[in-house]
Amino acid sequence: MGIVSAPQAHPQARHAAGHGLAYGVAAQADRPLVRNVGAAVSDASQRQIAGRGTPDADWQAWPGLAALPPVTAAELAPRGRAIIVAPHPDDEVLACGGLLQLLHAQGTRTVLLAVTDGTASHPGSDLLTPAALARLRPQETIAAMQTLGLNHSTAPQIMRARLPDGQVSTHLDQLHTLLLQLLRPDDTVFVTWRQDGHPDHEACGLAAALAARTCRARLVEMPVWSWHWAAPGDPRLPWQRACRLPLDDDTLRRKQQAVQCFQTQLHDDPTTGHTAILPPHVLARLLHPYEIYFT
Repeated sequence: MGIVSAPQAHPQARHAAGHGLAYGVAAQADRPLVRNVGAAVSDASQRQIAGRGTPDADWQAWPGLAALPPVTAAELAPRGRAIIVAPHPDDEVLACGGLLQLLHAQGTRTVLLAVTDGTASHPGSDLLTPAALARLRPQETIAAMQTLGLNHSTAPQIMRARLPDGQVSTHLDQLHTLLLQLLRPDDTVFVTWRQDGHPDHEACGLAAALAARTCRARLVEMPVWSWHWAAPGDPRLPWQRACRLPLDDDTLRRKQQAVQCFQTQLHDDPTTGHTAILPPHVLARLLHPYEIYFT
């Protein structure tokens, strides 16, 4: 996508590339961690988060989604702990808010690694400054966990890496080291897909994939922004690894309610004129009675 100036950028493009960074993990190809992997990601320009994206109606009309093999929470996390790697506050609910509830119901111990505090989502704002976001967005995550029914002793253990929002790719080695220290061979790591389109999402996916391979942990990837830039049947997505986790009505309702806890992302900013990061048409693609995982 390249650099997008904040005043003209679409909110999703602003969130992904409006912070003065090169777009995608591929821009960090000279870093030792990525060089050792080889071609870690394909051309990031093919995964642009711009405009309104693919309408949810197009996705729902595609029979390929319904044809994906069903999976259960027990099959996704068959043993040990579930480690959720969230690039920003809200990704843990948007990507796997249903799964979090089902893991709790089956007694799986869950750890949430919050990679950034999401402080760069509103550049230039007089209302939601980086300092205000650093305070508010972690609180939104805690409120969302409570809304999902994960309270006190049943809530995931939350670890905060506090890496700079929008710059995870420049701290890839630091995140990789943290994951190496955290992971155990019987863990399942849930992380945003390595080619999801947002540079922080892709960097988290790459670091987690490398660490999981080293630690012999199970890796499960989660598409979030992929639904925006991809199209039904898009060959760039790993449909051969995709599976579908059904959510019952109560589980979906709690997930939908939990998303409402992220108020900083749901409303326009009157001080800059920027529209919401998560407007209704974006949420529509993520709040269905199922979640998609790449195993």
